Amino acid sequence: MPKSDDRYLRLMSREAVAKARQFHRSFPQYSPTPLVRLDGMATRLGLGGLYVKDESYRFGLNAFKVLGGSFAMARYIAGALGKDVSETDYAYLTSEQLKKDFGQAAFFTATDGNHGRGVAWAANKLGQKATVHMPKGSAKSRFDNIAKEGAQVTIEEVNYDDCVRMAAAEAARTEHGVVIQDTAWEGYEEIPSWIMQGYGTMAAEAAEQMAVRPTHVFVQAGVGSLAGAVAGFFANLFPDDPPRFIVMEAQNADCHYRSALAGDGAPQTVGGDLRTIMAGLACGEPNPISWDILRNHADAFVSCPDWVSAKGMRMLAAPVKGDLAVTSGESGAVGMGLVSAIMEDSEYKELRSALGLDQNSRVLLFSTEGDTDPGHYRSIVWDGAYPAV
Repeated sequence: MPKSDDRYLRLMSREAVAKARQFHRSFPQYSPTPLVRLDGMATRLGLGGLYVKDESYRFGLNAFKVLGGSFAMARYIAGALGKDVSETDYAYLTSEQLKKDFGQAAFFTATDGNHGRGVAWAANKLGQKATVHMPKGSAKSRFDNIAKEGAQVTIEEVNYDDCVRMAAAEAARTEHGVVIQDTAWEGYEEIPSWIMQGYGTMAAEAAEQMAVRPTHVFVQAGVGSLAGAVAGFFANLFPDDPPRFIVMEAQNADCHYRSALAGDGAPQTVGGDLRTIMAGLACGEPNPISWDILRNHADAFVSCPDWVSAKGMRMLAAPVKGDLAVTSGESGAVGMGLVSAIMEDSEYKELRSALGLDQNSRVLLFSTEGDTDPGHYRSIVWDGAYPAV
């Protein structure tokens, strides 16, 4: 693919991410999530090291998404008040003074579950309003978790991307309405950039916990904001010797993979129902901001059938003896399944060689969610749904 001028890479600078991390540290619920080192699994797969960032512990919400939504809300409020985000920490945002200074906004978003729950949770903590729209087929457990936070929540008969448009339209006709979405479009770029910076907290924690440079980073993409954030952060952290970045998508929503195949640098879209067990990755339209980072810095794009994620869930739940188990949901475990396939299946020998994956490789994965749909999680891990092919 042709490279761009890479103007969005600076969004994920070490300084920008440090501000987001400082904000998250102001929450009484904050603590770094674990980085699990799977030495036994690494040896079995022929790797030098395998590390999994376990986001099932994030703020008690079972997923990483709250990092982006909460930081974007703080940046929005800070901007409305003419303040720097460093002046709008958790104590101020939950104070009576904020009500006098700012009042209340109505935040709108679309979600498969995790992002909406994070926005609803943050709005609840900060005394704001939230309305959340979910695409058809969304799990009732995820709906219920959002509703418990006091948000207005609906499941619509449209896909995720149409839910985004619905949320944007409602925000536009609502007084003090604000869209908190991690995808961007013309005229809506600032808030998605802040969400990406919020995701940087997770990447910065992982880098600090590893204490050595990862040689390979596997990261999921729905709209691509997480992938762009992670790749952008590590590219800034190791500018002279960045890791190799492997971007993974659900096969039925592989807009970045198709964009890479097109080879002209322009983002491609995928329409339809986007059916996949990886609900958090069921997005057919790339965020143009994160896509710009990925087209410059990703080394591979991989389109993954559902069995890849299901196998990863089982491997993390029942790892090699001596390794810690990780409860990883459908959108969180695709990295484990993919690494296993690349390292163990002769069909992917060429890809393994091209990526330089061997006994000297230190591989970092992000388990972005736990069992956010407990019933479905058990059907896969306990009952063997979606067997490997």
